[in-house]
Amino acid sequence: MLCLGPPRAPETTMFTRLVRVYRAAGLALAAAALVACSTADAVRPTDYSQAATLTPDDQTFIQLREAARDNDAARAAQLAATIPDYPARAYVEYFQIKPQLFDSQGHARVDAPDAPVLAFLREHDGEAIADRLRNDYLLVLGARHDWADFDQQYARFVLNDDTQVKCYALESRASHGENVADAARALLVNPRYYGDGCVDLVTSLGLSGQFSADDVWQQIRLAYEQGQGSTGGKLLDALGQQQPDPGLVSLAVDTPALMLAHGVGADAQSHQLALLAITNMARNDPAMAAATFAAVAPSLSSPERAIGWGTIGYEGAQKQVPGAIDWYRLSAGAPLSYPAYEWRTRAALLAGDWTMVRWSIEQMPSGLRAKPAWVYWHARALKEAGDTAGANQEFEQIAQNFDFYGQLATEELGRKITVPPTTEVSDAEVAAVSDTPGFALARKFYAMNLRLEGNREWNWPLRNMTDRQLLAVAEYARRIQLYDRVVNTADRTQTEHDFSLRYFAPFRDIVERDAQSTGLDVEWAYGLMRQESRFILNARSGVGASGLMQLMPGTAQMVARKIGLGRLSIDQMNNIDTNILLGTNYLSMIYNQFDGSAVLATAGYNAGPGRPRQWRAALPRPVEGAIFAETIPFQETRDYVKNVLSNTVYYAALFEGRPQSLKERLGYIEP
Repeated sequence: MLCLGPPRAPETTMFTRLVRVYRAAGLALAAAALVACSTADAVRPTDYSQAATLTPDDQTFIQLREAARDNDAARAAQLAATIPDYPARAYVEYFQIKPQLFDSQGHARVDAPDAPVLAFLREHDGEAIADRLRNDYLLVLGARHDWADFDQQYARFVLNDDTQVKCYALESRASHGENVADAARALLVNPRYYGDGCVDLVTSLGLSGQFSADDVWQQIRLAYEQGQGSTGGKLLDALGQQQPDPGLVSLAVDTPALMLAHGVGADAQSHQLALLAITNMARNDPAMAAATFAAVAPSLSSPERAIGWGTIGYEGAQKQVPGAIDWYRLSAGAPLSYPAYEWRTRAALLAGDWTMVRWSIEQMPSGLRAKPAWVYWHARALKEAGDTAGANQEFEQIAQNFDFYGQLATEELGRKITVPPTTEVSDAEVAAVSDTPGFALARKFYAMNLRLEGNREWNWPLRNMTDRQLLAVAEYARRIQLYDRVVNTADRTQTEHDFSLRYFAPFRDIVERDAQSTGLDVEWAYGLMRQESRFILNARSGVGASGLMQLMPGTAQMVARKIGLGRLSIDQMNNIDTNILLGTNYLSMIYNQFDGSAVLATAGYNAGPGRPRQWRAALPRPVEGAIFAETIPFQETRDYVKNVLSNTVYYAALFEGRPQSLKERLGYIEP
């Protein structure tokens, strides 16, 4: 067998890239030959995540970690006693203390011991694990309403990324007489992260009068709208003396149609229960909810009618119900949830109603409106209305962002997408950062496949680094083959960049070989791989997808059969060469099913080919690829498509050495 060296991807025009056809003839023989050659000749990168063999103490440490996660204090203490000299001593201590702070359901214990926490914080002050324990301790102090100690610890909390802690911090401020209602409204937008702390905040503000009954009811509806019924039920306590009869709440939640069939009373509570009922009804059947609401809407005030129609429009838009845009038009001025505001704008984009796009975005809360997506689409609406100067001013606000909307804004300003100049760091700079405290422990955790702990230790010292230091760390990560840390570290720089690290391209010979054999752009393969696995060799998703290309086992076996490899073992599927071969072939197969649409094929790779077909069939008219991507019903797939294609453009700019166009790759999508 003649095994040739890695081929170079041929130079092509954008047109030929978008119309390539999957070349099935001879693929089975080619695939078998490629695997055989790669087995014989390929230089395999070290799988750093599996480089170390777990010792008995390592295995005990992992069991200790799980006991801490389960808040099993007795087992944690028992396991810790068997590894008194374990190298990660601070983590052994943390895993013993943490389960003493929470019960088996994850609720903070108000009777948790303080002494071991305070001793740990003193000893490990400034370390990543101390900040983690401070986060835990703040939840205990908040649950106790011990605001004096809470405020003292909160002032030293560095990451401050826990919504519950932020809620307790607002409650502390309120306890000192400060009005925090506006800050609370801005924070309380995602009930999924509320927990005890945010329920406590809403209750406190409701009972103290900082939140009106309307504020509380809005939070209750938001919880039910987002599928957090348990949280919604707890929030009813915030109504105090105005709390409705539990039986009526049960009717509104469990049998909303029955409740609404009896009509709506004249009192404020009946109106709120009707809105709660329509919220729950719309989650199951937006069209039926619309018909029911039309009958009871005359009994409600104009603002209440707008709220109801906004909720129905939100559920309808997500489910691609044709009437959603009309329901949404009746919601102008209503205080909606963040997702409902976003889907109102998406519905307007699908309908091509740029006037509605504009007013919908302008009614968003300021924090939501400032997001790049809505800055971009508002600017587009201004441009459609003839206000080019105003549009360009908004495009300029986000054009410097290295992301999907920054790229689109750049093109709207008449410029192509390029990579910034490269800042090179010296060997001395790399050597200087290699001894950064925390990196050695991070590497140990990565070798044990404890990525959460590894990332915590790796990221902690990056917070205060300059761009040059960050690039030196990224280069250090490249040299020790921690490829996801290469990307994630280089991705942090603000003014000095190295896109060969930010858009790292390992395994180039393998990827180019397989991309060429399947007719794919190598940059697209990399754009997808960067998003799927960040080049973590043993990456595994929560649903079972694995390897660099994150293939589900059934998909991998299907592709293997089609290209003549036969049945594969799990180890074979996750082998670098085979996983890339299977992934590129699968992407190529999907690409051909969608007539060369990178948008549809990328969506199909993530969500399965059937769903993009449904989404395309539901389109009311041909739309820009950017609009299609923006209106994908699944958030994971929506973000995935944007990220993969944004990555692809930068990889193309790097590989081809010339400016690129995201819009050309996105194209148009027809029903």
